[in-house]
Amino acid sequence: MSVDPHLSLEFAVNSLSSGFIIIDRQGMIQFINQKGATLLKLNADQDVKKSIFKLVPGMDLSLFSHEKQSIREVQIDNRKLIFNYSPLYLDGEIYGISGLFEEEKYYEGLLKELDFHKNMSLDLKAIFDTSYDVIYVSNNQGITLRASTACKELWGKEEKELIGKSVYELEKAGIFKPSVTRMVLEKKETVSIIQTTKTGRRLMVVGTPIKDENGEIIRVVNASRDITEVSRLQSELNDMRKLMEGYKRELYDLRSRTETETSLVYRSIEMNRVISLAQRVASVDSTILILGETGVGKEVIANYIHKASLRSEKPFITINCGAIPENLLESELFGYEKGAFTGAVKQKMGLFELASEGTLFLDEIGEMPLTLQTKLLRVIQEQKLVRVGGTKPIKINIRLIAATYRDLLEEVKNGTFREDLYYRLNVIPIKIPALRNRTDDVLPIVLHFVEFFNQKYMRSKKLSNSALEVLQQYEWPGNVRELQNIIERLVVLTEKEIIDESELESFLFIADRQQSENVIVNNILPLKECVEEAENQLLELAKRKYKSTSEIASVLGVNQSTISRKLRRTKK
Repeated sequence: MSVDPHLSLEFAVNSLSSGFIIIDRQGMIQFINQKGATLLKLNADQDVKKSIFKLVPGMDLSLFSHEKQSIREVQIDNRKLIFNYSPLYLDGEIYGISGLFEEEKYYEGLLKELDFHKNMSLDLKAIFDTSYDVIYVSNNQGITLRASTACKELWGKEEKELIGKSVYELEKAGIFKPSVTRMVLEKKETVSIIQTTKTGRRLMVVGTPIKDENGEIIRVVNASRDITEVSRLQSELNDMRKLMEGYKRELYDLRSRTETETSLVYRSIEMNRVISLAQRVASVDSTILILGETGVGKEVIANYIHKASLRSEKPFITINCGAIPENLLESELFGYEKGAFTGAVKQKMGLFELASEGTLFLDEIGEMPLTLQTKLLRVIQEQKLVRVGGTKPIKINIRLIAATYRDLLEEVKNGTFREDLYYRLNVIPIKIPALRNRTDDVLPIVLHFVEFFNQKYMRSKKLSNSALEVLQQYEWPGNVRELQNIIERLVVLTEKEIIDESELESFLFIADRQQSENVIVNNILPLKECVEEAENQLLELAKRKYKSTSEIASVLGVNQSTISRKLRRTKK
């Protein structure tokens, strides 16, 4: 059990059957116990800070003429008091005295009492010097009162070199930093910190304030534990963990590239080029067309550009043009006036207006009907729009970013996309390569999603090296979105903490092999027609097997809007 030396000594002094007094150099009473006040016929509370020379006959400046312990007799009425007092030193100078006193007839008992407290002091010193924790005691001014003998090893100073010194002075000299005593006095509460010393030690220090009955701090007691060796071992352990978890370390390194709230995890040269281009165009307002397969992260790049632009504090509004029915898309984009159609009981701002001063991201722009393409072109050219059912032009100021998985030039040739709109959108094209064409990004992205879903679902799953190799070799037809879905399923559904290659088969490769075995091409035909026919058959099979578009999207590794769009296409 830890013993607080201050409380123990104060309890001992107040429990004395003899008087005890502390007087400063000017003779002012700094402390007197109740017994002492009774013997001197004083009030222990009211007469503190008053001159002993005026209150007690026989007390004068000669008290300070002795440099060692002295005894003096004082006559009060018909009683003789025996004072046994000693000088108190600060920085080598006497700043006061402390004394025990009693009536002459009790002096023999007083000597026994002094002997008892001498032994108690020795016991406390033994506790100080043998405690596993190093104890350091300061007063409410930060002046060092006591320190364990281990201070020489920890702070490079002996006890006598510390006692009487201010912790502020010691901190400034770098003996220890930061000073926990200073922090306790500032915060007026217990403080726990890691402290470094001039001798190169690391200490876990807990500073505790000791308060009087008025809540004022009178002492600060610090308990310090040398954790230098623990820190060294911890450092070695961390190094080993870094070696064992090299992939995770690479992920953390990649995170340093993140310049916005959007997570950009990449390592490949191909994606580095994409990000470099995005950074260059972020500061201008040129229209951008982002190209890439479904699931490669077109919206992530669009959001990255917005966050890196001068419009970053303004709205970033996104809409998937293929996920909203044609009859609703126009009113979503441009808004409508009250009474424009049945149910329009009040006017509504469109997404162009909501994105004012910010960025509007039109995802899957290739799915926009030709009729709306014409109006979109006019809005881009004139920077004005008219709400559905309205007549008043409304000025807009937005940064436009569009995206598509389609070959828009091919769509222009087929007559399904306006040529003039294509050139309006294709000011700065950014092509995001498919995940299978940037395999260096697979492992960082895998580890990113493992950690993300571990945190989200409070799991601690890890992937074995063989599992990581399998994931890296997979083609990822659904790109990053498919990878994300697979990792989420693995984290949620696998029972083992370590996910190995065998765990992946039921999630990944069986479906892959079945597709390879079931897809049979008997005739030579144009590649595009072959792909479309295979896609139509796959969708038809999925419709028969699953009840909702969300289930189909999950199984095929794409989003629901993509499935809805493709199913509408097959009905035509």
